[in-house]
Parts: sequence; C-alpha cells; structure tokens
Amino acid sequence: MNTTTASPALATASAATTAGVLPLIARVSIAAIFILSGLSKLGAPAGTIGYIASAGLPLPEAGYAIALLVEIVGGLLLAIGYRTRFVAAALALFTVAAAIFFHNALGDQNQFIHFFKNLAIAGGLLQVVAYGAGRISFDKR
Repeated sequence: MNTTTASPALATASAATTAGVLPLIARVSIAAIFILSGLSKLGAPAGTIGYIASAGLPLPEAGYAIALLVEIVGGLLLAIGYRTRFVAAALALFTVAAAIFFHNALGDQNQFIHFFKNLAIAGGLLQVVAYGAGRISFDKR
C-alpha cells in the first residue's frame, strides 16, 4: 500500500471531522457557563435579586427575569446552534454588561479576574458571531 496517497485523503477526512466537531465543543463549553449560572439563579431568586439591587440597578426583579432568560434560553440555543450568531452576540453583550455592572471593583483581585474572565468569554462569543455555528448545528440543517 502506498501511504503517500492515503495520507492526503486521511488528512482531509480528519480536517473535515475537526472542522465539524471543534465548533460544537466550543459552543457547548461556552454555553455550559450560562446554563449553569442561570440554573443557580433559579435556585436562589432572593439572593440574586438582592445582588442585582446591591449593584444599584433599577428593577432588580426584571433584571433577574432577563438574566434567567438570557442565560438559560440563550445558553441552550448556543449549545444546539440555533440562530447562533444572534444568540452569541446577545450573550456577548450580556457578559460585557455583567462585567461592567458587577465586576467593576478592579482593585479587588477577585473582581479583576472576573472582569477579564467575562471579557474573555465575550471574545469567544464574538468568534462565534464572526464564524458561525459550524457544521454540527441547527443553523446548518
């Protein structure tokens, strides 16, 4: 068997598999943060509403409802790859807003890390906005 002719075909098949699977893994990994965060808020509504109020934001109950919707529904839609660019853009905006309103005490090392973690997540979401959901998604059906 001539391995030099088999290698390009194998490399092409491997690249196609990678191109299909990696965006799925990335979407699910990012989505998990939002889904888990939303579910934890669902389990502690009073604490979450109090935290939103302590940040000085108006209508903390509405903020709580919006956070649940964005995190749980947005996370699930991102994971399955449905309306992915729009959902990723909304999640990126939400994540930057969370960094600005809830992690703005940059003199505190913990808040500093959370602020830039949020920016990093938003950066990953902007990659999804730019390049789409990938082959394994409802957007590609």
